[in-house]
Formats: sequence, C-alpha cells, structure tokens
Amino acid sequence: MRTIIVDDEPNSVELTSNLLKTYCSNVEIIATASSVQDAYKSIAQHNPDLVFLDVQMNDGTGFDLLNLFQTISFKIIFITAHQQFAIDAFKRSAIDYILKPISPPDIVNTIKKAEHYFSGSEWNLQLKALLHNQTESLPQRQKIILKTMERIYSIHIQEIVRFHSEGSYTEVFLADGKKIVVSKLLKEFEELLSNSGFLRVHQSHLINMDFIFCFEKSESQVTMKDNSLVPVSTRKKELLLEVLNAF
Repeated sequence: MRTIIVDDEPNSVELTSNLLKTYCSNVEIIATASSVQDAYKSIAQHNPDLVFLDVQMNDGTGFDLLNLFQTISFKIIFITAHQQFAIDAFKRSAIDYILKPISPPDIVNTIKKAEHYFSGSEWNLQLKALLHNQTESLPQRQKIILKTMERIYSIHIQEIVRFHSEGSYTEVFLADGKKIVVSKLLKEFEELLSNSGFLRVHQSHLINMDFIFCFEKSESQVTMKDNSLVPVSTRKKELLLEVLNAF
C-alpha cells in the first residue's frame, strides 16, 4: 500500500516510518507532510492508497484536511494523543484509531485491518458520521454507527429510545418504531453514551432519558414515550430518581 504519513511532530513521523518499514513489508512510504495544506497537496499529487493522519496539527486538524476533498478514495488510519473528543467521535463512528506513542502491535494490527475492512459504501458512511460527530458539540445530536450481518446504519443518537440486552446481542429501539439487533454488549453502549443522556436502569436495559413518559415508583417501572415498559432494578431506583429530580 502506497502510504503518506501526515503528522506535525518529526519524532512521531520518524517512529511511524520506522515501525512500518520494520514490521509491514506490504507498505511503501511515498511521502510525509506536516501540515494540512502540505498534506492536501501531497495527497492530490501522489494519490496514495493509505494515509496515516494525525488528528491535531499546527494549522488545523485531520478533519479539516478531509473536508477539503470532495471524494476520499484512500484509506485512513487516524493517529491521536489522548484527546477525548476525538476518541469519542471515532468510537461512535466505529472507526479505528491508534494512540500515541505508537507500538509495534498497534501498527501491525491496524495495517491488517486496513487491508480488509474498507468497502467503499460502508467506509464512506462511517467517515461521514465521523466528520459530523467532530463538528457537533451536543453529544445527543451526534451519530452512532450500528452494524448487523446484512446492513450498516448511521443513526442520530437522539433517535434512539432504548437498548435491551439479549445475551451477546443488543436490541436497539428507535423513535420511529424500528428495531435493530446488533452483536454488541449493552455495557459497550452504556460506556459509549455515558454523556449523551442515557441511563442504565436495569441489568438488561439502557434508556434515553428524553423519552421517559413516567416512572411508576410502586411498580419500579418506566413507561417510555413509545409506550414500552422498562423495569427498574432496586439498586438503580434511587439513581433514576436523582437524575429525574435534576432535570
């Protein structure tokens, strides 16, 4: 894969380059760039297969660079320091990233994924969700990527009413009445949406607080605006009341 490294830290460029040369014989480094503008010119000139793209640079972000292209035909591996806003955007868009400083296992694993996981329409949908998420400051207005065996969905978080765990699968219920079943644990969604107005009220249920219609204290049960009934566990009852009182 003909590769360009985009990073404004010389030491990071050197490390990435050395790791690729040492552990990834199928990668050819054809250029490096240290700014958004230089990277744009280099990508336009060389038409690479793969770009290692730092999130934060002196003259802008990797997202700014991507927004300069009408179509993106190259694969991207994002590199970031511990910037939580970027990490959240990647996770919700189901796009892989590697953290600085890069290690040999990181580079090997991400190159293996880059060889296989990009299909045009799926990648473009995920990339659009990523670019949307990094510009949207309100977490509930961001998008989340949901994947099933047959389809990939890009869903606004505020359209999700609740999640229900079914073993290793999770049912996702939307405001328009649709249901999507994904092979992902409820705990993963709880962590992913911890700052987006969702609360786990039961071992098997994660709900969007904006869709609560009422809470029957005596029944320990929530009625959602789509008329679904969700049980509230004893140990979650006080937490739910605290959150409701804070609204």
